[in-house]
Amino acid sequence: MTKNLDPTEAIRKAAADLPDVAKGTSCNQSSFKAGKGSFLFIGPGLKGQGFKAMFKLKDSMPQALDLAEKEPKRFEVGKTGWVTARFTAEEPLPEKIWSKWLQESYALTVGARK
Repeated sequence: MTKNLDPTEAIRKAAADLPDVAKGTSCNQSSFKAGKGSFLFIGPGLKGQGFKAMFKLKDSMPQALDLAEKEPKRFEVGKTGWVTARFTAEEPLPEKIWSKWLQESYALTVGARK
């Protein structure tokens, strides 16, 4: 039964519940914006396999780099501060991680736009 659940649902709801957030789309992903900047891209994974979420990070970058080193197929750190997390319904992104990263990404975006 777990296989039918969308593991992005809780992340999307948490993002949408943040103050002054607009939801849009970018390619085949949902984007969540605060002000004029996006703080989350989330949707299907590469070639429709699993799911992915992208967060803009700063303070959590050491954690993201560590995860990317340990699990390079699941975590990827970009050169501009964006971190991509890949996951499935069977192996979802842990709430402890996505919740922290979502708050940080939102705060960075809102702070950058003030």
